[in-house]
Amino acid sequence: MEHATTVEKDPLLEVENVWSKYQKPVLSIAGIVIVVVGGWFGYNKFIKEPNDLKAADEIYHIQEFFAKDSSRKVIDGDGTVKGALSFISKYGGTPSANLAHYYAGISYLKLGEFSKAVDHLKEFNTSAKQVQIVASGALGDAYSELGKKDEAIESYKKAASVFLKDEALSAEYLFRAAALTETMGKSKEALELYKSIKEKFPTSDKARTVDKYIYRLSVEPNDLSIGK
Repeated sequence: MEHATTVEKDPLLEVENVWSKYQKPVLSIAGIVIVVVGGWFGYNKFIKEPNDLKAADEIYHIQEFFAKDSSRKVIDGDGTVKGALSFISKYGGTPSANLAHYYAGISYLKLGEFSKAVDHLKEFNTSAKQVQIVASGALGDAYSELGKKDEAIESYKKAASVFLKDEALSAEYLFRAAALTETMGKSKEALELYKSIKEKFPTSDKARTVDKYIYRLSVEPNDLSIGK
């Protein structure tokens, strides 16, 4: 009986065969990756970065209006220099446009245009805690003015948790959250919020004056208090 001869396959030949079979799709994928990465680099280097720099250079006009408390000029400009709305439209997506949302939102709040204030403050976000606490608190104020109490409370709570080192401002926003919660008839939740002011911000003015609110909500209703 003849024995079949076993042919030992060359590993290198196997690799060559595999590469021959798949080299086209692999090279195609590699080409796509190169194009995507190159395109991303080119976009950032030659479009995004120059645009960001140009926006940062031009926003100072809006900052000047804001510093002078010229709210309407912040939003619409002065006829010669364009305001935040045009700036956002032109430079949307840049860090400066993000900041312009803050200026516009605060300005609309001062002008009593609360829905527009919400629209812009919702778009703003920053890692600068000193600014974010004010923005979140202002958003709470705008929601409160619109009668959107749940949204206002959440914004106030966020403001109170953003920059704990600023005890005065954090306590103020937590107090607003507590007071608004109380107006909704949620006494237990309001009581906890009032108590947390003393616990979290003991050196603040609000911590020294909040006892009366805690006492009022801590007293259990009785027959003598009903109807009062």
